[in-house]
Amino acid sequence: MKYFSKGKRGKIYLIKDIAVKKSLNKHIKNEVKYLKLLNKHNIGPKLLSYGKNYFKYKFIKGIFILDHIKLSNKNNIKKVLVNVLKQCRVLDKLKINKLEMHNPYKHIIIYKNPVMIDFERCYETNKPKNVTQFCQFIISNNLKNLLKEKGFKINRKKLIKSLINYKHNQDETNFREILRLIQL
Repeated sequence: MKYFSKGKRGKIYLIKDIAVKKSLNKHIKNEVKYLKLLNKHNIGPKLLSYGKNYFKYKFIKGIFILDHIKLSNKNNIKKVLVNVLKQCRVLDKLKINKLEMHNPYKHIIIYKNPVMIDFERCYETNKPKNVTQFCQFIISNNLKNLLKEKGFKINRKKLIKSLINYKHNQDETNFREILRLIQL
């Protein structure tokens, strides 16, 4: 087992293409709980096994979302943003809040498709905010200029209005409007 990385709540080791995350039991328990559920919806890295203070999952070889956006063309970026938003929509429908989606630099890895990682802080709520938080990231100062350089013409005022509508009524119509505005 080879040391790979350290986060705020744990360490990650590699055994070939398998990652082993070690942390406190309460963090592991929570992350395993949500990975089991979300893997059924093709979200997150594939959970392989777990124990009291660790779990194993399929290692995601790829690059973080911001690096991908910097290196990709508009069509590839659009596919990634739409895919992540659809994953966020599933989380919202399941009434799960992931957190970190307004600042997902190290929480989304792009290989062939985007894969969300780090679910130890997930919790259930009647008002999940995954779609709205990820859109905050899209229109943030860190990303809006980069997206503009790549050819995006996202109308910030219209998107914020759509996000407010979605916040009050998380239905498919409001979600489709957000997707439409992101893809311009």
